[in-house]
Amino acid sequence: MIDIYYKLKALHEEGIKISLHCFEYGRGQKKELEKFCDTVFYYKRRANKHLLFNSSPYIVSSRKSEEMISNLLKDNFPVLFEGLHCCFHLNDARLKNRKKVVRMHNIEHAYYANLAHVEKSFFRKKYFEQEAKKLEKFESILKHADSIVAISPADTRDLSGRYKNASNIIAFHPHDKIEIKEGKGNFALYHGSLSVGENNKAALYLANEIFNDVNIPLVIAGNGASAELKKSIQKNKNISLKENISTQEIYSLVQNAQINILPTFQATGIKLKLLSALYIGRHCIVNSPMVINTGLEPLCSITDSSSEMKKEILRLMNFSFDEGEKQKREKILQVTFSNKTNVRKLIALLF
Repeated sequence: MIDIYYKLKALHEEGIKISLHCFEYGRGQKKELEKFCDTVFYYKRRANKHLLFNSSPYIVSSRKSEEMISNLLKDNFPVLFEGLHCCFHLNDARLKNRKKVVRMHNIEHAYYANLAHVEKSFFRKKYFEQEAKKLEKFESILKHADSIVAISPADTRDLSGRYKNASNIIAFHPHDKIEIKEGKGNFALYHGSLSVGENNKAALYLANEIFNDVNIPLVIAGNGASAELKKSIQKNKNISLKENISTQEIYSLVQNAQINILPTFQATGIKLKLLSALYIGRHCIVNSPMVINTGLEPLCSITDSSSEMKKEILRLMNFSFDEGEKQKREKILQVTFSNKTNVRKLIALLF
């Protein structure tokens, strides 16, 4: 959602007229989108459990809409499909002569296989496993796209092995400039949607294997913390949980932390929380799966064992973030990760 929102904003700022087609399922219609879009269409997503037994992935078949096709045929604009989720109509004969670009946010079958791996609910695990198999088979529909736009260099290489028209445009994000606070913070921060199995696993790792015997305050911020995670946090006086807080409060924590610590056990796509940490946060500690093949490796402290991570936390808690490190970030982020640069690449593909 973040990538799409800031992509709309960047396209609008370049003078592009946008017709936005959204599938609505609980978040409601957003007046704010009208600031960037000439027209906004909403369609009800088909939340029918019978679709689980369809040969197509549920996330795809539930986004089938004849009403949307009817609206698309009212103009001759190029069509940007956001994610494999929205590609049910990619090979529709009625769109045969349209320019069609697909934005890939992940290698979806790999992402769903990883969700299955970390999921503890038997039924959700089975759902993710089946969806992964269906997504792998369905992905071949991408041969009908004029261009495939991957979100990370690693995903680009993966897709280029199967399709001839894949290129890389990094995630769009909220940050136009580097805004790092001077001085030092007195805590480390992990943030993410804690209801996602991958993030729950990372937070549990930090609570149980890192900060359990490192006497440094850790704040874990995000919604949907599991009972297991809450129990682990309660065991450690130096760990606190912040739930149900606003985006601005999250950004305030990112800015004020001495260390943003962001391990992951799923090397897919590119993590927008990492970009935020690098644009507005001080020191950033990650493990290899978080940054490998992203171009962000020089900007992070990379540690791949519990002992290395503990040593790096203790070291960085004593160091102010210096001007040299800030300049290094500006050199990489303001070129490769600039929304303005990347939206012009996208416009060239669309038109």
